[in-house]
Amino acid sequence: MAKKNDSMNKIEFIHSLESQEAPSSTWSDELQALWWAKKGDWEKAHDLAQDANSRHGDWVHAYLHRVEGDPGNAAYWYARAKEPFFDGNLEEEWNHLLVNLIS
Repeated sequence: MAKKNDSMNKIEFIHSLESQEAPSSTWSDELQALWWAKKGDWEKAHDLAQDANSRHGDWVHAYLHRVEGDPGNAAYWYARAKEPFFDGNLEEEWNHLLVNLIS
């Protein structure tokens, strides 16, 4: 079962990237994965997204395979997440995911 994300906004999440050594354990696996992705720890992010077993986890998983440079694998995960292959750049997609995960 997915964890409920702490009530926060995008600014608070971004501040946590600058001020914390790890994401809050009270956040969903999907949000923690996005946090680790931004910090540059692809493996940790990937493990969390894969273990989430959710539509949003599959969506973050797709994004991570774009980061990795594997569009074929990303397409598979977008299809599982029932999301279109993201048209913008990686930064735009990260922001789009964040907004969806904290709303």
